[in-house]
Amino acid sequence: MIPYGRQSISQGDIDAVVAVLRSDFLTQGPAVPAFEKAVAERVGAQHAIAVNSATSALHIACLALDLGPGDRLWTAPNTFLASANCARYCGADVGFVDIDPGTWNMSADDLARRLEIAAREGTLPKAIVPVAFGGQSCDMRAIKALADRHGVAVIEDASHAVGGRYAGRPIGCGEFADITVFSFHPVKIVTTAEGGMAMTNDHRLATRMQLFRSHGMTRDAALMEGASEGDWYYEQIELGYNYRMTELQATLGLNQLKRLNEFVERRHRIAARYAAMLAGLPLAAQQPLADAHSALHLYPVRLDDTARRRDVFDALRGSGVGVNVHYIPVHLQPYYRRLGFRRGDFPNAEAYYAGAITLPMYPDLTEAMQDQVVGALRNALGARTAGSARRDA
Repeated sequence: MIPYGRQSISQGDIDAVVAVLRSDFLTQGPAVPAFEKAVAERVGAQHAIAVNSATSALHIACLALDLGPGDRLWTAPNTFLASANCARYCGADVGFVDIDPGTWNMSADDLARRLEIAAREGTLPKAIVPVAFGGQSCDMRAIKALADRHGVAVIEDASHAVGGRYAGRPIGCGEFADITVFSFHPVKIVTTAEGGMAMTNDHRLATRMQLFRSHGMTRDAALMEGASEGDWYYEQIELGYNYRMTELQATLGLNQLKRLNEFVERRHRIAARYAAMLAGLPLAAQQPLADAHSALHLYPVRLDDTARRRDVFDALRGSGVGVNVHYIPVHLQPYYRRLGFRRGDFPNAEAYYAGAITLPMYPDLTEAMQDQVVGALRNALGARTAGSARRDA
């Protein structure tokens, strides 16, 4: 089975992790700060907070912004559950902004319309979470301008987008977001097995996120409420969590980061080949944003005839091509339906989902594998079309 995504692990990655296993520190050692420093330097951010998942990074970002009961967070429906769930962890309400029908990212136009309504009604969100779907940045300049106009914080969910660029700068630099979140899950651009990171240029937000990732505990005398009783002394000054990244994860991430350019360039070569091979088929690919250079975490397509999706998906899986679907709109999940959301609330996200299939995309995908993917897709579309013609006759 050709998977839709897969990690690329080198012998250097293996050797680096084995060296950590033989070292003095498996957790809370020098590797995590080194990984944070390397990512911060890479994207041009002042602070990086490594955690055990991007979900944890979203959570501590919300906590650092004091999101809580009575507050609202808005995100796009076309995302993984965590982009919305992070608000619910804090007791806040969730709202959604529909996507652009071409880029499949949060629509700045729909955001502007909803913010104007919310401003009149006194229901503005405290934060919005635009999602860099597939590795491509949202129109962050427009989104940040709208957020600033209404006094709303921006948490950029760039879980798909480490290595991508927007407006000539690395995603995560902090120019267009208060906090940016990366993911290092195995199918992402670089991996730490599981892991995430929050980037910010705000020292206060960074300090708070550092506290929340480790029990709300500090040994920093400047943050303590009392005098230190000795080198062993610490104080819990917030209600925090154990969201720490291990030394093994950070070391793997550090080594993977050396190949970030290579990974993204390889993904772009695969995407260019897909574009040429899929030309003329009854489907659409994600439209590029003029100011963005995608990290190409995913290669999603949308079938023109959404009635074909299930048959085409099953045919591809049956042919050894491990396609997937990204994403079921979050507002259609049973949990969010119980909060009052309904089918039809966000028509662009629902229309995209109805025909969506994610084709394999990862650095080690060979041309022979890609030929197999496209051949199977052509066969599935042709077989389904012939079957429909027979039934119509």
